[in-house]
Amino acid sequence: MSYKVIVDLSNSAVDKCFHYNFDGEIEVGSRVRVPFGPQFVEGFVVEQTEDSTIATKNIISVLDPYPVILKEMLELAKYMTQSNIRYIDALRLFIPSDFRTNKVKELTRKYLVIKSGLSLAEIKEIQGTRANDAQNAIIERLTDCGATDCGAFERTLISEGYSQSAINTLLNKGILEKSSGEVRRIPKSASTDNKKIELTVDQVSAIDKITNSPGQSETFLIHGVTGCGKTEIYMSVIEHFLNAGKTAIMLVPEISLTHRMLGVFRSRFGEKVSILHSGLSKGERFDEWRRLRNGEARVAMGARSAIFAPIQDVGVIIIDEEHDSSYSSENNPRFFTSDIAQFRAKYNGAKIVLGSATPSVETYLKAQSGLYQLITIENRINKMDLPIFRIVDMRDEINETKKTLFSKVLLNSIREVLAFKQQAIIFINRRGFASFVRCKACGYVAMCTDCDVSLTYHKDEKHLKCHFCGNTYQAITVCPQCKNPALSEGSSGTERVVDELQQIFTDARILRLDNDTVTAKDSCLKILSDFAEGEADILVGTKMVTKGHDFKNVTLVGILDADQSLFFSHYTANEDTFQLITQVAGRAGREEKIGKVIMQTYNPTHEIFEFAKKYDYLGFYNRERAIREVTKFPPYTKIVRILITGKEEEDVKAVTLTIRDQIRSIKEKQENGVIIRVQAMSAPIKRIKNELRYQVIVVLKADCDNILQSIFDCAKVSNKKTYVTVEINPKQMQ
Repeated sequence: MSYKVIVDLSNSAVDKCFHYNFDGEIEVGSRVRVPFGPQFVEGFVVEQTEDSTIATKNIISVLDPYPVILKEMLELAKYMTQSNIRYIDALRLFIPSDFRTNKVKELTRKYLVIKSGLSLAEIKEIQGTRANDAQNAIIERLTDCGATDCGAFERTLISEGYSQSAINTLLNKGILEKSSGEVRRIPKSASTDNKKIELTVDQVSAIDKITNSPGQSETFLIHGVTGCGKTEIYMSVIEHFLNAGKTAIMLVPEISLTHRMLGVFRSRFGEKVSILHSGLSKGERFDEWRRLRNGEARVAMGARSAIFAPIQDVGVIIIDEEHDSSYSSENNPRFFTSDIAQFRAKYNGAKIVLGSATPSVETYLKAQSGLYQLITIENRINKMDLPIFRIVDMRDEINETKKTLFSKVLLNSIREVLAFKQQAIIFINRRGFASFVRCKACGYVAMCTDCDVSLTYHKDEKHLKCHFCGNTYQAITVCPQCKNPALSEGSSGTERVVDELQQIFTDARILRLDNDTVTAKDSCLKILSDFAEGEADILVGTKMVTKGHDFKNVTLVGILDADQSLFFSHYTANEDTFQLITQVAGRAGREEKIGKVIMQTYNPTHEIFEFAKKYDYLGFYNRERAIREVTKFPPYTKIVRILITGKEEEDVKAVTLTIRDQIRSIKEKQENGVIIRVQAMSAPIKRIKNELRYQVIVVLKADCDNILQSIFDCAKVSNKKTYVTVEINPKQMQ
């Protein structure tokens, strides 16, 4: 029999099917070892063929007892290759990376069992009259499930207080024997009680609309205010499909949210829930992936990567906070989670449920036009009003000698919160101590040697850090160019906020949550758990604190530099700012206590802030939609970004101009003007990780599916010195 195999090599030149023979049956999706040139490599069987004369080499071995990639995922890989993603890069998304390279396997431990075939009567006969209480206790412990083949790990028995000497005696007598058993590596979760919750009328209506809809592959948008009980809706919908024999995928935007959500779902569904995300240890990820693959777990939960969970018969895919940019992969291979969800839903006839208090403009337009079914929830489940929102003009807070981080209003509000033993969240969307270090004399700015970006100063670690490639440098005290010690620091980050708060509120217990404080495994869970349990008074953080968290004692949210994201050179800048403010504001007043939001800005009259203050999503949406329609930005057009990277500028520019010219040629042949504009240029950040970056931007009419594949084909440039990726309506344009 002949098989088509994709070899596991990250090289565009060999990213195609190779034919191999094998004397036996191999299921598609299996991982195999094959000869390839002078070496042996791993590969994936993607198709079986009848013609064995094509192949000249044989498959050496099948590496696993089961196909590691489902047939559905093989079809998904083919779909992903249409948008210039390499076949092997798509396949690699479907299995744990350490499993691919054989760096992880099942964790086994020796455990003790009653020797096979021995009855209790025979055990007593072997023991005779010399058996003691310690030996009898062990035998009773190992047979307490009603059979003599039960067992326990030796280490477990010792920890439970059983005698090591008695264990050794029973082994010597042949009553006990050692066997091997697998130990499952279980990811930690926040502890949560499985409380009986009485659903609101809005929740019941939403659940009924989703579960009783007769259509297949439908998409529902739950547009509900923060605190309206979307999580309970999600769980009830999932329960419905599990009872119908289906499986489910539950996605959240941040890894920091998975611990709490996993605790909530485990309390409801127990071992049916498995979690997948990059923050797990390689052993945990492998074990959780296998539980899904073998059907032991039927609910896949996690961040973006969980959309590739190896489960069959999917009944529902839920994407919480659907607007979040984290659902867009910024690394190769680049993909949009919503696109993958739509493919899997169509393949399985499943429902998609999107949830957000601030849906993306594109998503809400689809709901308004009837492409998605809209479910609106306007009330919080606790019947409490949304937090009181106050905008502070920071221009009034600056005196002649000092620029302060905190307004008087915010400081007084923090004092009030501390006095009443309540909690506060302070949000600033920038980590580190200062965004850059500059010489006041000559203007020198400390830059990364591998990226065209300034270095961020981290005071705690006493170094400068690049937030793109991770390079670190020794902090400077004098200018390396002119030797002047007069250095200034750029905009403040979370580290400085904590530093200054601690100086003002000396007795306050303050925690910081950002990418710099969650480097250790489970450190994010510890920070959030400590804050939830009242071990701290103030939580300072970046976007990680804005979504999904339900802290009962938080009554104040302070937003610093609220206008920071307004001036990004991207068409979604207004939308991103509105969503960010609304989401973080929703963390306050989620129980019986009234919440308050203090937002500091240097642009208090900006229209976006007025919409945010009133929690007026529809007002914001109608304004933003009208602007996008006039300026010809998505969703009224499609923007295709073709990013070309490589070590040598000459090679990158040559490929960039080739792609641009090919697309311009297509544009000239189009009579209906589908292609509006084609531009080639260097990327906003020209160099990252010592690779040059150029881009071709193509603006097309919204209804352009008939020409998209031609654009993708232009990007399929075979060149070993460059790498090309394609994105539609990219969330970031760095």
